[in-house]
Amino acid sequence: MPGICNEIIDDIEDLISAQDITPKERYSTRRAVTYRAKKRPDNATAAAALNDDNAVLEIPGTASVYVKTWGCTHNGSDSEYMAGQLAAYGYNLTDKKEDAHVWLLNSCTVKNPAEDHFRNEISDAKRLGKRVVLAGCVPQGAPKADYLQGLSVIGVQQIDRVVEVVEETLKGNSVRFLGQKKSDGRKLGGASLELPKVRRNDLIEIIAVNTGCLNQCTYCKTKHARGDLGSYRPEEIISRAVQSFSEGVKEIWLTSEDTGTYGRDIGSSLPELLWKLVEVIPDGCMLRIGMTNPPYILEHLEEVSKILSHPRVYSFLHVPVQSGSDAVLTDMKREYCRKDFEHVVDFLKERVPGVTIATDIICGFPSETDDDFEESVSLCAKYKFPSLFINQFFPRPGTPAAKMPRVATTQEVKKRTKRLSELFQSYEPYGHKLGEVQDVLVTEISHDKKHYVGHNKFYEQVLVPQEPEMLGRMVKVKITATHKHCLIGEPLESTSKDEKYAVVNNTVRLKSTETATVPRTNGLSSMFFPLLVLGLTLVVRLMWALLFRNSPISS
Repeated sequence: MPGICNEIIDDIEDLISAQDITPKERYSTRRAVTYRAKKRPDNATAAAALNDDNAVLEIPGTASVYVKTWGCTHNGSDSEYMAGQLAAYGYNLTDKKEDAHVWLLNSCTVKNPAEDHFRNEISDAKRLGKRVVLAGCVPQGAPKADYLQGLSVIGVQQIDRVVEVVEETLKGNSVRFLGQKKSDGRKLGGASLELPKVRRNDLIEIIAVNTGCLNQCTYCKTKHARGDLGSYRPEEIISRAVQSFSEGVKEIWLTSEDTGTYGRDIGSSLPELLWKLVEVIPDGCMLRIGMTNPPYILEHLEEVSKILSHPRVYSFLHVPVQSGSDAVLTDMKREYCRKDFEHVVDFLKERVPGVTIATDIICGFPSETDDDFEESVSLCAKYKFPSLFINQFFPRPGTPAAKMPRVATTQEVKKRTKRLSELFQSYEPYGHKLGEVQDVLVTEISHDKKHYVGHNKFYEQVLVPQEPEMLGRMVKVKITATHKHCLIGEPLESTSKDEKYAVVNNTVRLKSTETATVPRTNGLSSMFFPLLVLGLTLVVRLMWALLFRNSPISS
């Protein structure tokens, strides 16, 4: 059995000594190398190992892994990729953390509570004697934190090495892969988009178009983890989208720390990417554009408005303003003013009738005075955003804002948060839509588990009856009721009984007769191979008969 390694290895390359051969020499004979798949245990050995925890730790690919994720959709996509690689290698993914041999915890560093939950989960794992692998923005941004020491860490751009990390961790070793992926000196978007994936929802594909951002916001800790902008090439993203649609996906979400900055590092742009993407979106499928900060959408407003009007793109955009006060925006280093944000909203509302604009507000930034807060209130009252994310300021260690003197007390900040929340709850954004007939793409199950959830063209949530045949379909409904956060839709037409999807553990899954990794074929194409074999057989028999009829022996 391998010995326990108490020393943390920052990366596997650190094992190469100064006297070792150079990289050029090491790889000079690469073409002569024959790659062979690692020998897997037979079914009997694997089955026996599953009943023996010690054996599980010895045999690669036989352990069970519990994956937990905090934070944004980018983190969610990373977890899906890591789960996909582990499943492809043979590891068993489980939602029962008590039964898992190793916990893979993918963290978020945006707010204090998210990191607190992450820290508590690590403590629970240690208490239960579980092996732990840490991922996400917390260990990437602060790898020297005391409570992370002695544990394996996988960086945000190193998720393609998750199998290595899990294997070493199960052996009792502690490894850390925190490097950045670069090519010709340029930062890449991250691991390949072609990696296998286990989606939480088989109907939704999350594609990260870039990592990092161009901002230097004084309150943001994510910048410490994700770093500067690194974009994927358009062809990589398009290829992933095409593959996803072939696997039964109905909805694609583009995600990143700031989609508006996409392509600035590779001579491309967000509109250029989007126009290429809409060409490959099949009928009955939709695209959702991810969050973009105001400075990087201003110059693209004309093109973005046209794209948001496309029938297969949701007329929805998340543009976080964070404050209605120019003074606070300056202290935040947001690189725009209130009028810039208002121009974005007004322009899109004029060019894309009915468009949904979602935004964020931070209450209690250190320099925010009563007058500054009133500016935020007036902005929200002016536009009555249907989706408003209200966040109380949290000083994140290592950020400039954490060192700023605070104008308001904690109690005052709580009062401001409550007041803005009351303003948001005071208006009904969907009342005027009662009685409308809408096309709705159904992709999810509601939190109360009593309805299916779809979204109309404006990405407004529409609840429909829980009839399995609706999953993954565009359904025409009549709006029969409206609430603060959703609409209620009554289907106006019958749907096909060809049920491809089911809800398993509150998650939309392909039915057991389908696979999520192999593109499905229609009946005609599935009969092609048998017909080809039959045809070839008849041709061979005919030639054989002609040959013997004309031979001397037969005469």
